[in-house]
Amino acid sequence: MAKAGKDGKVPGIPEDAELEEDGTKADKLGKSSKRGKEGKHAKHSKRGKTDKSSKAPGVPVKKRAKKRRESFAVPIYKVLKQIHQKEVRISKQGMGIMNSFMQDIFDRLATEATTLLRSGTKRTLTSREVETAVKLMLPGQLKKHAVSEGTKAVSKFSRLG
Repeated sequence: MAKAGKDGKVPGIPEDAELEEDGTKADKLGKSSKRGKEGKHAKHSKRGKTDKSSKAPGVPVKKRAKKRRESFAVPIYKVLKQIHQKEVRISKQGMGIMNSFMQDIFDRLATEATTLLRSGTKRTLTSREVETAVKLMLPGQLKKHAVSEGTKAVSKFSRLG
């Protein structure tokens, strides 16, 4: 509570501010000084923030690395150019939707492959579990093309390594 001191002044409040019924002063904007940071602008309070200095004196604070956001934007552009050459473009919003779709499919396939892995005794996720997950999750022609492309990618990787 911001009461006036011996000299009648309240720190942080102008002298020409009006007194309220309880003896506290209100500033020119009509805000009560007793409200403090819990009042109108509580969201903008700096009370919970910590100092940027390290705990040990003389030791600089390390900046945290930004969390990387994996994106399927590059592969999506490659497939788009492979199919439509230069005649079709994709907007930023469309790319965001496609990226979200790909992340969702990836998560579902990974979850399904992990579930298949846990049903057996093995602890290593191989191309076989991923292929089975694709066969279970995707329909018809999409399944057939996905399996053939996956097999081709695995054989290409095996030849390189």
